[in-house]
Formats: sequence, structure tokens, C-alpha cells
Amino acid sequence: MIAEKYRGIRLALSEGTLTISSNNPDQEEAIDELEVDYTGESTEIGFNVTYLLDVLGAINTECARVVLKDGNSSALVTPDVNGEGSSKYVVMPMRL
Repeated sequence: MIAEKYRGIRLALSEGTLTISSNNPDQEEAIDELEVDYTGESTEIGFNVTYLLDVLGAINTECARVVLKDGNSSALVTPDVNGEGSSKYVVMPMRL
């Protein structure tokens, strides 16, 4: 488990790819890449992993839609059910 102080994860978006990375105090690093439906400029944003997991755990669909304005603004997360979702969640970014 990530220590209380080190709950930050970095999401790096580029055309069709999401790279998720995390570091801990022992300088260990985890990186994972996912194929996503994303077009636009490359961007990076940081989140508290606990808040992001809480939101994703509340969504009862296999896919979620995350809308970002830029790397410093909040993210709007909705269930991706045919492009429509009744629940909306806002997750604030954090500086990493």
C-alpha cells in the first residue's frame, strides 16, 4: 500500500494511450500503460489514488468517461453507458 504521504499517481495521456505511474519513498516505481479512446494534445495530471479509486468503485460499469480540461483542473468522471451516465463525480488534481 502506498504510504499516507505518497498517495499520488501520475496519469499521462497521449493519442490512444494512458500511462499510469506511481513512486514511493523507497524510490520504487510502478508504471502501467492502457489503451484508451483519447484524441487530443498530450497532457499529464496527478491524483490522490484513494479518491480516484473511491469514484471508480462507485461506478457500476466496466468503462468510465473522464473529462479533463487541462492538467491543473478537476476531472469529471461518469459511467460510460452509451455515452450517458446519471452519476457524475468530480476529482480534484494534486501536484506531484
